[in-house]
Amino acid sequence: MHSLKLFIYYILINKLPHSKYGILFNNIRVWYVSSVLKILGSHSKNKYQNNIYIADSRNIKIGEYCQINENVFIQGALIGKYVMIAPNVSILNSTHNFESIDLPMIKQGAIKYNNPVIEDNVWIGRNAVILPGIKIGEGSIVAAGAIVTKDIEPYSIVGGVPAKLLKKRK
Repeated sequence: MHSLKLFIYYILINKLPHSKYGILFNNIRVWYVSSVLKILGSHSKNKYQNNIYIADSRNIKIGEYCQINENVFIQGALIGKYVMIAPNVSILNSTHNFESIDLPMIKQGAIKYNNPVIEDNVWIGRNAVILPGIKIGEGSIVAAGAIVTKDIEPYSIVGGVPAKLLKKRK
């Protein structure tokens, strides 16, 4: 049954036009991911745009009053409330093994990590990448294009490759 729900999501729900062409499209997506897939907290202010990849939705929980823009890739994550995710963000929960130099990396399989945790009131800028197992503290901002390789303390502003502390919000 879960596979059928994901099939419907990818073949129909995910392909609905952006909400700038009509709020009804957003409302249908929000209803589906809240009520059918049960990954998004229910709130009238949720925004869930088109073309969001959610991998196996059983590894994803998203709090209420969140805004997730188009072309976001979520392998797995625990996302708090009041989170804004800009277009083209990648949130990863696995990577490839590469320890052996005697075996092609493609044959070494994948490493599964814990899902990244994105706490409440976080803003993730366009094209940012969140690596597996990362924790982004409450009230933090991840600058556009940043690659987050280490945990971020609450109320931090980070940017760069790899992401480094730029300043604190307090």
